[in-house]
Amino acid sequence: MNRGRIIRISALILCAAFCVLSAACGGANAAETRPAGPEWDTLRTVSETSVRYATEFSITQLSDGYEMIEIPATGKLLLVPEGKGKPLNLPDDVAVLYRPVDRIYLAATSAMDFFRALDGVSAVRLSGAKADGWTIDEAREAMERGEMLFAGKYSAPDFELILSERCDLAIESTMIYHSPAISEKLEDYGIPVLIERSSYEQDPLGRMEWIKVYGAILGKEETAEALFDAEVSEIETIGDMEKSGKTVAFFYVTGAGAVNVRKSEDYVVKMIETAGGTYAFSGLDSGSALSTVNMTMESFYTGAKDADVLIYNSTIDGEIYTLSELIDKSPLFREFKAVKTGDVWCTGKNLFQEPMGIGKLIGDFYRVLSGEGTDELVYLHKLN
Repeated sequence: MNRGRIIRISALILCAAFCVLSAACGGANAAETRPAGPEWDTLRTVSETSVRYATEFSITQLSDGYEMIEIPATGKLLLVPEGKGKPLNLPDDVAVLYRPVDRIYLAATSAMDFFRALDGVSAVRLSGAKADGWTIDEAREAMERGEMLFAGKYSAPDFELILSERCDLAIESTMIYHSPAISEKLEDYGIPVLIERSSYEQDPLGRMEWIKVYGAILGKEETAEALFDAEVSEIETIGDMEKSGKTVAFFYVTGAGAVNVRKSEDYVVKMIETAGGTYAFSGLDSGSALSTVNMTMESFYTGAKDADVLIYNSTIDGEIYTLSELIDKSPLFREFKAVKTGDVWCTGKNLFQEPMGIGKLIGDFYRVLSGEGTDELVYLHKLN
């Protein structure tokens, strides 16, 4: 075989390998033959999903079955119906996601609760958390069965695994802002990236309303609407009940001995108020974009010593179960009214991963404040 022929064969092999890699990089559906889509300018708005409380997203139904999810802070995602193609002359700022969507890399753990509610956990093939990092049973069990694979945390994803699994969508938390090169690399491989921003919603119902985004992705819009409306109905019922007016402090003690509390406009404060309580730190604002603020133990004592109810936030610091554990964090707690009356509670660690539980948490707040049905609590337990 002459040298020229060898070179030509080698070039053909390299070209074939590049094509295979390119197909893998294009997500789960990239290798499939798709018809040419319609001209982008010919698609018209058919309807828009009703969004009652959220401000961080919108969903628009277009002609020919196309659908647009827009997250103003991060970008636009066009859902292409199964069997149809990408519209011609689509603007460069619109990412494309082909239906069905069933090989997701989920690095934003708080979104898993939406998939569980929609009976869509099976659509998540790749996880940014290991099995022991999940408090959601369905996710942990899926990993233990090998139906969901650990593909690395958001800042160090296993690109080889993600590509070999033909991932069709990466869902990231806003932590990806600290590793922008990761997001860019995923997009370079043809994998659209959706940045989960439900935690930026100021209204607690707005956070829960993000189930409509995942309903659109999974093609389960009607189910998402029904689930959301049912939760809102329960919360509105609680809001109509007689308010206790009891003062509440929601907090945790940092490792350095400071006390972390929610600012007055935070969504947790709104949940307490919906349940009929009054936040102990009204008018509190640090001037930063953060939803919390640290204060000295002495300042916290001044503002919360006469609060009727103390609720310890275990999300960061971990759960506690006794008043002694609380007092070990600072002897000053002995002087708090709620400690003396035994009206001190703690959240469960599963709170962060379950945004669809907001209605149940408001119900827990109401039971604690009213003193009725405290044996039915879901997310709170009493310190003894």
